[in-house]
Parts: sequence; structure tokens; C-alpha cells
Amino acid sequence: MIRTKTLLALLLLFAIPATDCSAQIPPPPLDEHAFEHVPSTVVKRLATRFSLGAFVGRFEETRLAAVREAVGEGTIQHRGDAAGSIYWLCYRRAQHLIWVVSSGEMGGPDHRVTEIVEELTDKDEGTSTDCAIIPEQFSPVAVDSKLRLGMSRQEVITALGPPSKSKAAQIVYSHEGKLAHGFDETAWLILRFREDKLVSMRGGKTTTN
Repeated sequence: MIRTKTLLALLLLFAIPATDCSAQIPPPPLDEHAFEHVPSTVVKRLATRFSLGAFVGRFEETRLAAVREAVGEGTIQHRGDAAGSIYWLCYRRAQHLIWVVSSGEMGGPDHRVTEIVEELTDKDEGTSTDCAIIPEQFSPVAVDSKLRLGMSRQEVITALGPPSKSKAAQIVYSHEGKLAHGFDETAWLILRFREDKLVSMRGGKTTTN
């Protein structure tokens, strides 16, 4: 199952009130029940890469500033303090909201990307935010070159294999593994469906010793 330390850190990151952030909408709060009773069934490494159109980054390696420079739009936002802080870029296109997130603790001082979130929203909600409009050439958003919004549930399972946890509108993939020098790697995908179409995806990875 996803390590307790990692889960508590994730919940802390997204439980901080948003009163100290700017007008840009912060990443949506993490579903505290998403990881309940989730075995780490995915053997292959998970959530290693993300892409915005032709731009390809790697979780825990690519800096938020590098994403900002490549896209040419967006402002890095911040909220929280010390280990409980997060940094993010927020983008929108049509009915899509996209967050590129760095944990204040896990992302390090150069704010390496630890999580990607994309949601399909109501049209009015998407256009009412102050998130930067992402240029067309930086879509679609994909994780591991396999996962993107609009896929059917069966397409997701065909691409990624059986999920670690499944319920009516949401499936979760969980991976834990050992890296060189004894480091522990935890990776996850939280996927939500509406009318059999993927409308929300959240993927990330953390490495601890």
C-alpha cells in the first residue's frame, strides 16, 4: 500500500487553506479517501514522464521554471510554508484546467515537478480563472506518453493494465519500488471518469530514503 509517510505529506500539501495565494486557482485538494486500502500492484515504474504537446519533462527532474520558459506563459505561484508548501503553474485551454505542481519539500529548492493535474471543467468555470492560456502547440497533456483526457475506461486499462483500486467513477494506480542507493520510489495515478470518459487525471511521483 502507498506508504503512510508519503500519504500524510500529500494530504498536508493540499489541505493548506488557499487564502495566502494569488487570484490564480490553486491545484484542487487531494481526495483523502483515494489512497485508502490501495495495494501497490503496479510493477513497472509509473508516472516517470509528462508532456505538454511536444514538450517532454520528467517528474522530480524538470523544474517549474523550465516548463514556464518552454511554454512562454504562466506565473509560478506559491502557498504554505517549509515542508508543507507547494509551487505551481496553472494553465487553461477551452474547458481544460492544468496544474504543474512542485512539492516544497519533495521538489527541492529548484522546484522540480512532482505532480501533474488536469481536469475537464464547465466552460464558465474554466474561463473565469486567472490561469494563463496555454498555446495550442502545448496540448494535449499526457502522462507516460499513454494517458490523456478523453480516453475511455477500457482504453486506460488497455494502456496501463488493471488498476490497483477501482470504483464506479474513479480508478487508482499505485507503484512502489526500490531505486539505486536504497531510495524508495512511490508513484500514483488518480483517474476520474464521467460517462465512461476520462475527465480528471492526477499523476505524481516522490522519492525518499
